[in-house]
Amino acid sequence: MTNPSFADLSLPAALLANLGDLGYHSMTPIQARALPRAIAGRDLIAQAKTGSGKTTAFALPLLLQLNPRHFGVQGLVLCPTRELASQVAAEIRRLARYQENIKVVTLSGGQSIGPQIGSLEHGAHIVVGTPGRINDHLRKQTLDLSGVKMLVLDEADRMLEMGFMEDMETIISHTPGTRQTLLFSATYPDNIKALSSQFQREPEEVIVESQLAASAITERFFLVSHEAKLDELIRVLQHIRVPSAVIFCNMKKTTQEVAQYLDSRRFNALALHGDLEQRDRDQVLTQFKHQSCSILVATDVAARGLDVEDLPAVVNYDLPRDPEIYIHRIGRTARAGKEGLAVSLLEDKERYKLAKMGGEQAEQAPTLEHPSELNVDPGFSMLPGWKTLVIAGGRKDKIRPGDVLGALTGDAGIPGKAVGKIDIADFSAYVTLELEHADKALSRLGSGKIKGRKYKVRML
Repeated sequence: MTNPSFADLSLPAALLANLGDLGYHSMTPIQARALPRAIAGRDLIAQAKTGSGKTTAFALPLLLQLNPRHFGVQGLVLCPTRELASQVAAEIRRLARYQENIKVVTLSGGQSIGPQIGSLEHGAHIVVGTPGRINDHLRKQTLDLSGVKMLVLDEADRMLEMGFMEDMETIISHTPGTRQTLLFSATYPDNIKALSSQFQREPEEVIVESQLAASAITERFFLVSHEAKLDELIRVLQHIRVPSAVIFCNMKKTTQEVAQYLDSRRFNALALHGDLEQRDRDQVLTQFKHQSCSILVATDVAARGLDVEDLPAVVNYDLPRDPEIYIHRIGRTARAGKEGLAVSLLEDKERYKLAKMGGEQAEQAPTLEHPSELNVDPGFSMLPGWKTLVIAGGRKDKIRPGDVLGALTGDAGIPGKAVGKIDIADFSAYVTLELEHADKALSRLGSGKIKGRKYKVRML
């Protein structure tokens, strides 16, 4: 049975053409069930996990409601973290390419509020942001939500977990009662039902079964000793031999210890945790997404909003206490029809957790393997073949990906195939190059110009 096509919806021809250009032809289950209802103007409460295509499920009806000639805020998307807000805003911009002059503004913490106020003064059609920072703008009266037609609460369960309920109530009170409200949540606890009853009007429920198909994710459990856990992690990595992985730890301190140990053993790793400055967190995430870092060692809170298209493996260095967190972690692999591997390390005293994790729905508890019995490649390491450069200029300086690519392949003489991903943020641009060309690119960009202007450039 084939998935329904976007062409089955009554969408403008230009929007359908843009979806085709982006490679979006058939709808995911959440899109097929949510889009017709949302486009018809109904309130929705939708249960769908990260990676299910939910951003498109709320972005398309949001874009269809806009009046491009009116530069007031007509759409508001609330997200739990800055990282997720940035990803959602970027996806909405891609989907909005079918019509000109649609302005999407991201409002989140971790950066100066001044430039955000400047962006809002020039008008915005859609605002995507975190509850805390949006509330800051409301207090300063720099944000007007009286014209909001659609409100989206993305990952509402996470926002409630993070204590944003009061902020959300304040923000929603500034929007019209006639608005359409779409609520998306990976889980469906009682407080989500209470939130829906408070802010929605006769919402239709859309529940999509977990995207973690048994055939897509292979789960393996390894019994390790406390004293030799780091060395046994190395043996597991030398056995599974994947090009990249996310390793989850329960504590910030552990992420640093694991990343440093892996790095010393030629397993290129960076730690991601809540104590990092926002700029440092952005740069760590960018390096991992750009494949100039092979392993991301993260806590759950720091990794919220992390969305990597092709992640071959997830490793639970520490098993979480909550089975929902376990499902959320391993669901970051095996996306878009690909297969993935979920590896978990546990000590003898943690055997009781198995009943809640991989063995909960199985007929019998999962097999426990021992790292000492694995076939390993002792020469295997995880060193990336790319380096990422950061340019001190971005979207606010009118820099586009094509400008960066042109500067590299033109005067700098770098072959196009040696240039990897290019990401443009508000005040910086990231570009990744093959190792053998990275130093030359750094030198040429640093001494040359982009769009007729010199910018500082450094290697991450």
